[in-house]
Amino acid sequence: VQLQASGGGLVQAGGSLRLSCAASGRTSSLYAMGWFRQAPGKEREFVAGIPWYASGTYYGGSVKGRFTISRDNAKNTVYLQMNSLTPDDTAVYYCAGKPPGTGVYERTGAYAYWGQGTLVTVSS
Repeated sequence: VQLQASGGGLVQAGGSLRLSCAASGRTSSLYAMGWFRQAPGKEREFVAGIPWYASGTYYGGSVKGRFTISRDNAKNTVYLQMNSLTPDDTAVYYCAGKPPGTGVYERTGAYAYWGQGTLVTVSS
């Protein structure tokens, strides 16, 4: 499985960005997708998760109400719509693929595949 994240960039505080993650290869091995982020000097943090074919979305506490994860099954693509951005959202954002039966969405160890990351910088 290969994951290609895109859509990062520089945005002012209060602005919006939409990240995309295109999955290719043996995508049938994936149960769900997740977004994580990592700021300089900090641990990787869970942002959002979504199953490919089941209902439900999952969010980290710091982004609830501001970020929305969605998917397009026909395109094998997952999106992260980020609104009301603040400088604290500045980080490299990673998409990740979660096989079935690997545990909760929030755990990095539950994901077997990772994209290369896309940098989001929010200026004050």
